[in-house]
Amino acid sequence: LPSPEVTINYRHGLPVITLTLPTRSERCRFTVKPVVTTVGTFLQDVQREDKGIERAEVFATDGSKVSDATLMEVLLMNDFKLVINNTAYSVSPPVKDKLSSEHATEMEDIKSLVHRLFVALHLEDHQIRKERELLQKLDHLKEELLPLEQMKARITDSANAKTSRLLWVGLALMSTQGGALAWLTWWVYSWDIMEPVTYFITYGSAMAFYAYFVLTKQDYIYPDAKDRQFLHYFYRKSKTQHFNVERYNKLKEDLAEAEESLRRLRQPLHLRLPIQEINDKD
Repeated sequence: LPSPEVTINYRHGLPVITLTLPTRSERCRFTVKPVVTTVGTFLQDVQREDKGIERAEVFATDGSKVSDATLMEVLLMNDFKLVINNTAYSVSPPVKDKLSSEHATEMEDIKSLVHRLFVALHLEDHQIRKERELLQKLDHLKEELLPLEQMKARITDSANAKTSRLLWVGLALMSTQGGALAWLTWWVYSWDIMEPVTYFITYGSAMAFYAYFVLTKQDYIYPDAKDRQFLHYFYRKSKTQHFNVERYNKLKEDLAEAEESLRRLRQPLHLRLPIQEINDKD
């Protein structure tokens, strides 16, 4: 009868795992590439070889389950348990001879080369899939922003109109005040009487500008004052129109972030560079 044990031997530098298939009751060899093969890939190969295997898992000696993403190179460093259906096998990988420092460096270079080749072969598919996801996200964000942009445009027009009217009203009041002072000076009274009046008007204006600074912590500069009044009208109108400013700003930030991610993703696609180089530059 075939042995139920699981054995591991090295041939041409690669580990060969031999085990008994439960349904076919025959020994089968599996040659693994420890640098790129994961535990999950190995278990899939075993189940693919024998359709009667319903459960295939790997556990450490302490009973903890080994992740499917673990490389076989890491798994073969220590003893482990292979569970196939209801049978558990204790596996003791053979100890490999210690390599010379020069040979070890060469093996590390080979591993690095294999990893970079693997990334190069699979990176483009990943980038295309990521680009498709970003484009879908952009379409979704733009669809959500469209009604908000239309509402914001209406509110902005209304706030601009009110701000402009306020500026023209201010100009009209100043013109009326200047005309009234001129009429009182030359036709009703004399400059000797009106001089103190104009002084107190000027002093009152200075007090009003100082009060503006105390309340806003900003100098009274006409463009800044106009923008401040515009924002006052804008937020008041937004409240009455139920326009969610925070949600609008969040969507705009997400849209800008997605566009920047798409730009960074397309740049290495055009230059044929891996994504890691962009992350290193940041």
